[in-house]
Amino acid sequence: MSSATSPLPATAPLQNSVHTYGRVAKTFHWLTALLILTAIPLGIVANNMPFETGEELARKALVFSIHKTVGITAFFVALGRIAWAVTQPRPAPLHPDRKAETLAAEVVHFTLYGAIVLVPLSGWIHHAATTGFAPIWWPFGQNLPFVPKSDELAETFAALHVIFERVLIISLVLHIAGALKHRFVDRDVTLARMLPGAVTIPALKPHRTGLLPPFGAVAAFLAAVGVGAALGLFSHSETRPGAPALEQVASDWTVQDGTLGFSVAQMGQPISGSFEDWTAAIAYDDTSGTGTVEVTIAIGSLALGQVTGQALGTEFFAADAHPTAIFTAEITPDDTTEGATHLATGTLALKGTEVPVTLPFTLSITDGTATMSGELVLPRLAFDIGPNYPDGSQVGLEVTVSAQLTATKAP
Repeated sequence: MSSATSPLPATAPLQNSVHTYGRVAKTFHWLTALLILTAIPLGIVANNMPFETGEELARKALVFSIHKTVGITAFFVALGRIAWAVTQPRPAPLHPDRKAETLAAEVVHFTLYGAIVLVPLSGWIHHAATTGFAPIWWPFGQNLPFVPKSDELAETFAALHVIFERVLIISLVLHIAGALKHRFVDRDVTLARMLPGAVTIPALKPHRTGLLPPFGAVAAFLAAVGVGAALGLFSHSETRPGAPALEQVASDWTVQDGTLGFSVAQMGQPISGSFEDWTAAIAYDDTSGTGTVEVTIAIGSLALGQVTGQALGTEFFAADAHPTAIFTAEITPDDTTEGATHLATGTLALKGTEVPVTLPFTLSITDGTATMSGELVLPRLAFDIGPNYPDGSQVGLEVTVSAQLTATKAP
C-alpha cells in the first residue's frame, strides 16, 4: 500500500468515499449506537423490575414502554441507515493485506446490520402478537398487519428477540474491540474516520466486498437460533400448573362449541383474555323458557397473553388457592332488557367470594340446537381481584365478560 496520503477538506463530506464515511453515515452510525445502548439496558431493567403493587406495575410498564418505543425508533433508523449505505461506496479497509482480519471485520459489520433490524422487529412482532401492557408510544396502534394474537407466536418471537439481542451484544462487543485495537494497537485512523470532522487518510484503492461476509452473518444468526433451540427457548408449555382438567358434567343440553372471554383496561389500553376449560350443566325447558345452569370454570386455564402468570397469582385470581369459579343461575324469559331474550340470575363464586350477578343473553333454538350469546360487566374489586390497584388507573375497575355457546338437546 502506498504511503501517500489523500488530503480531505476541513469538514467531512456529506457522502461516503473510498477513504472515509460522510456526515450522513456518521450521523446514522452514532444515532444507532445511542439507541442501542439505551434500549438494551432498559429492557434488562424492565424485565427485572417487580410488579407486586400498582405503583410497581406502573413503573415497570413505563420502563417497558420507553424500551419498546426506543426499539421501534432504532428499527426505522436502522432501515434508513441501510438504505443510505446501499447507495454509498464503502470506505476501503486500511490494511487489505490482512485478509483474515478484514473478513472477520466485514462479517461482524454485516451481523450488526442484521441485528439492528431483527432485534427490534422480533420484539415488535412479539408485542403485536400478545395481550399485555406497556404500549408503544406512537399514534399508529399496537398491532401489525398479518400478525394475529397468538400466545405461541408471541412466545416464539420472544425467544427470537432474546437470541437476536445476544447476537447484537456479541457483535457489538467485537465491533468495539476492533475499533479500540485499531486506535491503540495499530494506531491507525480506522476509528477516526467515523468520528466528527475530517481526517487525513492514506491513499486507498476501492475495495469490493464479496458474498462471504453476508453469508457469514447469516450463518451466525442460524447458529444462534440453533443454540437457542437446543437450550429449549422455543418450547411451549401445553399445560399450566394449577389448571385442573374439568370432568364432563351431566346436562340436558350438551355444549358443542363455545367461548368464555373477558376484556379489561390495563394502563388505559383494552386487553382481552379467555378461559379455555369450562363446563356447563344446563337444564332448560324450551316450552316455558325457564331452566337452570351451572358453569364451572378452571381458573388455571386462563389465557391472557404475557400477563397470564401475573393474573393467576395471589394478587389477582389466586389460581392455586381457588382453582375454579362457579356460576349458578336460574334462567327466565326476558322481554324488557334491550338485545336480550333471557336472563340468567344467580351468583358467581370466585376467589372465595360469592356475588349476585345477572347475565342477559339471547337464545335461539332450531331443530334441537341452541345458540346463546350474552355479556355482563363485573366489578373486579367485589371479588378481591387486584385490591392493590384500587383506582383503576393501572387495571380497570370493570371487567366485561362475554359468553357464546352452541348446545344440542340430549335425546
